[in-house]
Amino acid sequence: MKPLSCETGEYSGIVTGRYPFLISIPHGGTDIPAELEGHLSLSLQDIRYYSDPDTRRLFDFSGNVKALIDTNISRMAVDLNRPPLPLPPRDPDGIIKVRTIDGTPVYRPGRLPDLPLIHRLMMHWYFPYHQRIDELIDRHAVQVAFDCHSMLPVGSVEQKDAGQVRPLICLGNNGDRKGRAKKKTIATCPAPLIAALANAFRDEFSFGREVAINNPFSGGFISNAHYWRKGIPWIQIEINRSLYEPTSSSGYTDSIDELRERIWRVLTAFWDDHESDT
Repeated sequence: MKPLSCETGEYSGIVTGRYPFLISIPHGGTDIPAELEGHLSLSLQDIRYYSDPDTRRLFDFSGNVKALIDTNISRMAVDLNRPPLPLPPRDPDGIIKVRTIDGTPVYRPGRLPDLPLIHRLMMHWYFPYHQRIDELIDRHAVQVAFDCHSMLPVGSVEQKDAGQVRPLICLGNNGDRKGRAKKKTIATCPAPLIAALANAFRDEFSFGREVAINNPFSGGFISNAHYWRKGIPWIQIEINRSLYEPTSSSGYTDSIDELRERIWRVLTAFWDDHESDT
């Protein structure tokens, strides 16, 4: 697909595939907008580490799905999977981050973006991504959407699962650990649908408890906001980086290309079974 252009802030989507999926990859980019040059305290290596490295390759199912959207901008500059409010410094892990998940300052002293710069970043990068998702769903026969991410093998200091070993796959629908809607909330897809996807992952990878639902992540702003708009099922997919990074000690490490093929087999088997049951 044509990636987001750093110069124009425009997003494109693939609309040629058989499967009625929308694939969103909001955290795979590692670029920093020119407006933030000299502001960040993070190295290029840091920016890659705190992003979702290689997810643009891992979930590149272009040509096989109805729609795909990603970005080359790092979440350390603009996090597309956060609500537009509150702004920093009130939310240190919000759309404009103050510190990383392990407490490292994102910006040099005195260089946190002011409100006019935050406004420009949001207008140029944040709102167009969400507008394009709506356009793709409105124009094409999308029946289920996946918001696709990677996660570190162990929870970081400032995360709710700090120090805990994470599952190899986490699926989120804003529900409980069986995918059911929690009290006074709405799940972004029916519980049987997310359970079927979890079982498809288990079948492909021979995982047991290593496939979790809503633990440690239950879905972010993208899934929740765009589900509310049209009611199309949304599932957040988190792939443990130990499955593909060469430093893994999990014993499961695949190359990114091999892992992408296996994830695609999971998604297609899941959907083919779903269609046969309806």
